[in-house]
Amino acid sequence: MKEDMTKNVRSAPHKQARKPEVRVEKPLAEDLLVGRNAVSEALRSQRSLNKLLVQDGAHGGSLAELLALAKAKAVPVELVKAERLDKLAPGMRHQGVLALAAPIAFQTLDDVFAKAAAKGEPPFLLLLDELQDPQNVGALIRTADAAGVHGVLMPRRRSCPLNAVVAKISAGAVEYVPVVQIGNIAQTMEELKERGCWVVGADMDGVDFYAANMTGPIVLVIGAEGKGLGRLVKQKCDDIVSLPMHGGVNSLNASNAGAILMYEVVRQRHLFGGQ
Repeated sequence: MKEDMTKNVRSAPHKQARKPEVRVEKPLAEDLLVGRNAVSEALRSQRSLNKLLVQDGAHGGSLAELLALAKAKAVPVELVKAERLDKLAPGMRHQGVLALAAPIAFQTLDDVFAKAAAKGEPPFLLLLDELQDPQNVGALIRTADAAGVHGVLMPRRRSCPLNAVVAKISAGAVEYVPVVQIGNIAQTMEELKERGCWVVGADMDGVDFYAANMTGPIVLVIGAEGKGLGRLVKQKCDDIVSLPMHGGVNSLNASNAGAILMYEVVRQRHLFGGQ
């Protein structure tokens, strides 16, 4: 519930009471691109977009071409009411289209593997399986940077957008850790295996993590808050590991569990000479 901005506001003597502040909805988390031309150019360029907002019922002009471009780039499209677009872009001619752009440019799997090769290290990747909490995502990216992870993989759909909230929680680590937007998670896992990576998922049904071999090229998969790894994702993992719990609660949140597992990889790499 929004706070009543007029409550407890005293009127100055002999003056009219101050009018309630008009709040404008803003895309606090992303840069905003307004209008069909701006969005179309962003789609044609290498600009990283989190989502398109399109007015429900809008048609004609360049809209069909714009939507085709979004589909080709796998950018999610959400149909919204005109009122929402008006609030996001007050006084601007949005032509029924807005785009929410990521604060950094996404990179590719080739970029990630090239980074690992340039450092003379076996690839070390973090795959986030539909995490939607920006606090967890930001914290995981921050730990990934500290632990020397070469890249963080995030699905385009059903995931927290890479936005300014995530960037802030990460303490700027998004500027240093390559982030890759992926499509189908299971297909990406198969591609990573073909590139020589061992895929390790975190789940309560796994073996104790300190008994697992986590050396060599590795991908750590962290599941979504509350539901953990998806069924197919879990099946595609080469290994499933868990954290032993000795207290009253039976799990840690995603960022804490991910941090422990990332540093277990670091520990094993130091112990076995960077393997």
